[in-house]
Amino acid sequence: MSTAPAQPIPLPADWRDFLSLTKPRVMSLVIFTGLCGLLAAPVPVDPILGFTAVLCIALGAGGSAALNQWWEADLDAMMKRTASRPLPAGRMERAAARDFGVALSVASVLIMGLACGWLAAAILAFSIFYYAVIYTVWLKPRTPQNIVIGGGAGAFPPMIGWIAATGEITLMPVLLFAIIFFWTPPHFWALALFVETDYAAAGIPMMPVVAGHKSTRRQILVYAVLLLPIALAPFLLGLTGWFYGAAALALGTMFLLLSLKVATFRTSQNDMDMRAEKRLFGFSVLYLFALFAALVADRFIAG
Repeated sequence: MSTAPAQPIPLPADWRDFLSLTKPRVMSLVIFTGLCGLLAAPVPVDPILGFTAVLCIALGAGGSAALNQWWEADLDAMMKRTASRPLPAGRMERAAARDFGVALSVASVLIMGLACGWLAAAILAFSIFYYAVIYTVWLKPRTPQNIVIGGGAGAFPPMIGWIAATGEITLMPVLLFAIIFFWTPPHFWALALFVETDYAAAGIPMMPVVAGHKSTRRQILVYAVLLLPIALAPFLLGLTGWFYGAAALALGTMFLLLSLKVATFRTSQNDMDMRAEKRLFGFSVLYLFALFAALVADRFIAG
């Protein structure tokens, strides 16, 4: 009498798995830029409404991240960097991740609308749709420009924070959106250069996989050059003071120098650890935190 092999019974997901679905590291940057957009707005902000707005931005980001992992569970299983996530590791049912993402997304939009206004809620809703559908479902598996176009998804938080505070769209939140939009390609392409094999194994057409390292490095430099004047634009247009302007110039110059080093990289047997790319990737995160912190500091210095 033969017996069929026992099927593994998935362990019940705990709170750490649900938290992991929200991509906490990415969410920390989203929360921070959203908070900075709120605090930099030229209006007094009620602390309770401010907290609610930032909470909604966080819930929306977490919900869209969960939906991203639900959709990409099979791809994540093929990549060393993501294979330990709850879904590919088998610690959670896919339906649970989907329902969790939908619940967070819907709750974030409804609470934002009721507490801070429906304009901010509408942009939050679009940002969730942009990341979970336009980027995850449509762009990412189809074009090496996925990060360029999809970068808009991560650029919304400071705009949403500003609009939650002021109730209107002006030039400043558009510039804050543009800064993150042009920051995103060199940030993610630097990462893609040293995890290229993961993307290639999963069949994801990231720029290094499709166009090669040389072209990707050149494009990193192009976006770094474009980012510098865009980051300086709030100061040059008189929307911020000298403190932000000095920080934007210093940080942008360093970003440009590191990008130049990546762009002029020459492969050798003794330098295959992608040190230049890793330095640029690490600094790019620091760049965004420092730039938006300088924006808020400038607002309080100006009074």
